[in-house]
Amino acid sequence: MKRAIAIIGGGSAAMMLAACLDEQKFDVTIYEKNNALGRKFLVAGDGGFNLTHSENTEQFISRYTPASFFSSIISSFTNTDLRNWLKNIGIETFVGSSKRVFPLKGIKPIDVLTAILDVLKKKNVSIKTRHTWKGWNNNELIFETANQPINVKTDIAIFALGGCSWQVTGSDGKWTNYFSEKGIELIPFQASNCAYEIKWENEFIKIAEGASLKNISLKCGDKEKKGELVITKFGLEGGAIYALSAEIRQQLSSNNTAKIFLDLKPTLTVVEIKNKISNKGNKSLSKHLENELNLNQVQLALLKTVVSKTDFTTIETLSEKIKNLPLIIISAAPVDEAISTVGGISLNEIDNTFQLKKLPNHYVIGEMLDWDAPTGGYLLQGCFSMGYCLAESLNKIKSE
Repeated sequence: MKRAIAIIGGGSAAMMLAACLDEQKFDVTIYEKNNALGRKFLVAGDGGFNLTHSENTEQFISRYTPASFFSSIISSFTNTDLRNWLKNIGIETFVGSSKRVFPLKGIKPIDVLTAILDVLKKKNVSIKTRHTWKGWNNNELIFETANQPINVKTDIAIFALGGCSWQVTGSDGKWTNYFSEKGIELIPFQASNCAYEIKWENEFIKIAEGASLKNISLKCGDKEKKGELVITKFGLEGGAIYALSAEIRQQLSSNNTAKIFLDLKPTLTVVEIKNKISNKGNKSLSKHLENELNLNQVQLALLKTVVSKTDFTTIETLSEKIKNLPLIIISAAPVDEAISTVGGISLNEIDNTFQLKKLPNHYVIGEMLDWDAPTGGYLLQGCFSMGYCLAESLNKIKSE
């Protein structure tokens, strides 16, 4: 006799889980509040559909916080495993110049989603949309539907309701109230992979708003990340600063501000920079910096707005600032504007199979859990890997 599995939520973790569960052992139903599955999955593809990253497993695992939690998860279903799985369902991928993994040109996010949904259809997964989970009635799940509330009895309940970012996609975090009532420890949500606020001078932002700082390196605490930044009226955003979210959050929590250091010329040493700009002759210093270091007008304006006039005209000090320009962050963007969030259900509340210790036969995966990862494919891979690992664990359960 098959066991009934109810999956609450229809994002990446949920879909991978359903795709990998043994249909000979389980009757699987996905309950989704939106009109269709994968809404956040599609939104994530708007800026270029980055499915995972191509780096080796050891480096890959180190990108997660906490890395110890993800060690066995990523090792069990790696980036290579994901690419092979996608290939088997008709989605070919390639490694871009950034070492990120994308679908082949011409394959759109909706095509990837459709291929995954075809797998679910072949496995007879039942999909019930416009079903909003509203907690428990004794041991039954309560769902609000277009017509009336319904109660669902299931053998196994698996929650994949997402975090608290991009609420328009359904990730509103309202589920926390129901878990709190059950005595489950919850960590307050915080923005991650988001813009960070810097109080720019008005004259600088007139010149620099919307400009990109390419081929730079950014440091916060002991962590450094090469990449790109975008200057906004609010502050800074982009891959380089997203990767430092954990360190920035920690400093903001402790000090109400965070200090980051920008390296405008990561390929040069301070000595090399000093040697290049020491003999300017009759040229203006700005023109000399433009010629010798290829600094553009935005980079020069940034230096001038942060560095004092005295330091800007002192070659030794200026060389150091070009390599180590301090910027003060005063806040993070609102949670709903973040790409992802940290917080949610404490990892102490689940065992090594994602089962809630206080609620037998209830499991939690995806961004409902308190973990963090940068953009670049790590968020999606983390969700896919959790879905796969839970399916593998449940598939080992002996049939009744």
